[in-house]
Amino acid sequence: MSEADPAALAERIAAAEKAAVAQALNLIEDRRQRSQGRIEALLGRLRERAGMQRVGLTGPPGGGKSTLTAALARELRERGDTVGVLAVDPSSTRSGGALLGDRARMSFDPADQGLFVRSLATAGDTGGLAYAAHAVTEVLSAAYDRVVIETTGVGQTETDVEHVADTICLVIQPGSGDVLQFIKAGIMEIPDVLVVNKGDHGALAQRAASDLAGALDALRGVGMAEAGDDWRVPVLVTSARDRTGIDALVDTLDAHRAAQGAAGQRERRREGETHWTLSLLLRRHGEHGLEVLGGRTEVAGRIRAALDAGAIPIAVSADLGRDYLRRVASAGID
Repeated sequence: MSEADPAALAERIAAAEKAAVAQALNLIEDRRQRSQGRIEALLGRLRERAGMQRVGLTGPPGGGKSTLTAALARELRERGDTVGVLAVDPSSTRSGGALLGDRARMSFDPADQGLFVRSLATAGDTGGLAYAAHAVTEVLSAAYDRVVIETTGVGQTETDVEHVADTICLVIQPGSGDVLQFIKAGIMEIPDVLVVNKGDHGALAQRAASDLAGALDALRGVGMAEAGDDWRVPVLVTSARDRTGIDALVDTLDAHRAAQGAAGQRERRREGETHWTLSLLLRRHGEHGLEVLGGRTEVAGRIRAALDAGAIPIAVSADLGRDYLRRVASAGID
């Protein structure tokens, strides 16, 4: 049985073999049609091997997300967890590949078998994540206890991370003036944890934390924060440079995981799978595809039913695509 065989590759990934994880991620990023069957088979094998937590770090440029990601990964390793890191970088305008800015700011022991870091190019995708991010997260989650996903720093609209992460940390820097912009954009409704990084700025960092706490209180007052959720979003101050507050951040991640519970985590992941499946369908067939198939609500219902029956997102998207083409052909639609 060759290494390229999805069943054998899945077993090696479950054993956290770095070479197997890298091979799988290369396969995931292969968009050639001939690779789709192997990708579907691999993801199907890995589906029930999900790690215990997926953490998303998002926020505007300059907040120190990369340095914080590295500090968080080190703290998790010191506590005995294995860690997979996905750093989503802007694409090069010439090659289309990742600029690797995040990797350049992270320094890890390459001999550490319990840590894996991968950069992924956005390739023009908006929302802070890349096209393959969901599938890459599935692979990393099958191999490692925790997966940390760092999004690109594109501003207040990078909300796609909510569809791949169990716990979302919004990272800002002191004195950036981002709080008002976040309230305007609605991004304050997304995070489970708010992190003011660069706490070594002293009073400036404490003021930013106070502003965030005040903004949360205001949103709660009008029912726009934490509706129907017992989790109260905390505001933490960290310094990735000095590694202060990182232990409290990990404790908070553990607390959110406990509050979320297994059922809550499964529900969030299922909603993420539904969103990704819709995104795959839209990418290939556009809004016209949704319209022909009965509209967004109808299609989302079909997706959830298929996922509940054990199908994986890319297979469901492919089935819906074939149904769309059959309907177009039978109706003579251009």
